[in-house]
Amino acid sequence: MVTKKPEILVVEDEADVRELILLHLQRDGYAPDFAIDGEEAIQKIQAKTYDLFILDWMLPRMNGLEIIRAIRSKIENKTPILMVTARVETPDIVLGLEAGADDYLTKPFEVPIFLARVRALLRRSNYSNAQQDVERIRIEGLDIDLAAHEVRCEGQLVQLTHSEFKLLVSLAQNQGRVLTRDQLIDLVRGVDVSIVSRAIDTHVFGLRKKLGPCSEVIETIRGIGYRIKAST
Repeated sequence: MVTKKPEILVVEDEADVRELILLHLQRDGYAPDFAIDGEEAIQKIQAKTYDLFILDWMLPRMNGLEIIRAIRSKIENKTPILMVTARVETPDIVLGLEAGADDYLTKPFEVPIFLARVRALLRRSNYSNAQQDVERIRIEGLDIDLAAHEVRCEGQLVQLTHSEFKLLVSLAQNQGRVLTRDQLIDLVRGVDVSIVSRAIDTHVFGLRKKLGPCSEVIETIRGIGYRIKAST
């Protein structure tokens, strides 16, 4: 039986970087495709299904952030996204992840770390997709539909960002278990992402505000992290 290779779209305009990424993806058993600017990337994403997107930030015609926003909002595509960029400042990393990227790697990068990030994103995506086929999480008045990517509180639709939804799902799938800030960063952002752990507090604050009367399901464990209390 032939196993289908994961298909990855690489969006990178620098030929040497692009060829390096494509070479190592092929060697690691993937089926990479590429685009050299934002418009070509969007056309390919609309025409074909991929398992992972790898995006540079500074691209012709449409930059990486614009591509991510188009993927998440206009195209409504939930495929994992890895940003690989020379922009290394913390505000840039936060901006990229807030736009909807699942992980962020700065250039120059070490190939083993790059491939580990790729494997981790594909692994989490496969698990998530399997969960979405069968799982709907209900906790008191909170209803999380993983397949539809929707959250309702007491029947009312709650509009969450991509990161807020992932944060809520991570907590809900570990109901009753305390998750540290670092664990939440790993679950929501990706392993070894350079973000201060207190940034999670900001996300939880925003999430609680949007959940309104359902926000009480999220408990703060002072000095440690957060949990969704177990149903009684």
